Amino acid sequence: MMADPQESTAPTFAAWPAPVALAALAAQPRRFTLDGDDALEAHLSRACEQVVSGIRGLVPGRSLEAVILGGGYGRGEGGVLACDGGDQPYNDLEFYVAIRGLRHLNEFLYHRRLEVLAEILTPIVGVEVEFKVTSLHELSAKPASMFSYDLALGHRVAWARDPEGIPALLERHGDAGAIPLSEASRLLMNRSSGLLFAREKLDQAELTPADADFVKRNIAKAQLACGDAVLVAHGQYHWSCRRRHRRLEGLAGYAHDPFYKAVLLNHAIGVQFKLRPERQEQTRADMETSWTEVSRLTRACWLWTESRRLGRAFWTVRDYVGSSCPKGPKSSPLSNVVLNARAERRVRWSRRFAAHPRERVFHTLSLLLWAPDEIPDEERHELLENEIGRRPRSREGWIEAYRTLWVHAR
Repeated sequence: MMADPQESTAPTFAAWPAPVALAALAAQPRRFTLDGDDALEAHLSRACEQVVSGIRGLVPGRSLEAVILGGGYGRGEGGVLACDGGDQPYNDLEFYVAIRGLRHLNEFLYHRRLEVLAEILTPIVGVEVEFKVTSLHELSAKPASMFSYDLALGHRVAWARDPEGIPALLERHGDAGAIPLSEASRLLMNRSSGLLFAREKLDQAELTPADADFVKRNIAKAQLACGDAVLVAHGQYHWSCRRRHRRLEGLAGYAHDPFYKAVLLNHAIGVQFKLRPERQEQTRADMETSWTEVSRLTRACWLWTESRRLGRAFWTVRDYVGSSCPKGPKSSPLSNVVLNARAERRVRWSRRFAAHPRERVFHTLSLLLWAPDEIPDEERHELLENEIGRRPRSREGWIEAYRTLWVHAR
């Protein structure tokens, strides 16, 4: 199922359109959703106005540079939940608050105020409102990533001191081919973590409607992520989920590989859920089956992606966690110790603490999510203890320890 890590990428299809200039793209009027009704569009527009009004009341005018809506609604592909009373929003509203100066200082000054504003607006808007503090300089200077590319080519400026200057600032992030393969690994890490936390919900005696929605949403996100990771690996990622799916169809047709076919099928389901999520009743047994199938797919996709990224074949989770090759971002051992210390309340020294915490996350996730059927529990727990630095007394304890580590490494 896993392709050769040295496999060459597929050719570019002539039918794929040329990149659109950011200035031209920014000038185009854009909806929040593809097919949400007028009332939903008006509701989201008012939400942006309320956000801007609240932020301008918290951040001095001389410091505030811009308020930018990212995520699905910023790209014009936000989720639409059909309800009896009309369409409703489904995804979070992700706002990037650009404040002049050092981000860490601005986070210290404004994080709590913005957090309170988000708590006030969330029940009014009907979905979670999130704020991320940044600056226009930081957005333009960061290395290429899936985040910077998505934001560059798919955003909505809610307010800006100089709105015409924003596309020029983000211009350097508009090349999907510049996204490193490590971004695909990072995406799969985050979406597979969602699967792990969904498993925790499924293991509970009582599954509430909110828990069931959490499980279905994270299964769909993982299905979408597998296809997106394959596209990043081939340099063919796109900010639009619909365009990504068409490109994936081309790759699957070219490859004639069952792995690509499975990724394509699941990606289609993920796209459908992203654009038109449904809260239809689903039995626990059905969710268990879906979770198991998607977990197997993400395992195959993870090993395929990491094999390509690291230039060596990993056929099993044991192969992967047993390999001594560096897997995290390049950084100094001292910096890694500091990062690991931030993620731990009580640290028992291990050689792993000299490695970047993301490497520990990669190993711990693999052992918790995919290895139970492959590695005996006692051996697996010893490997986990080496990564975590302690041995919790229950599976819930392992997952909580992982969650703490993951938050500081994602």
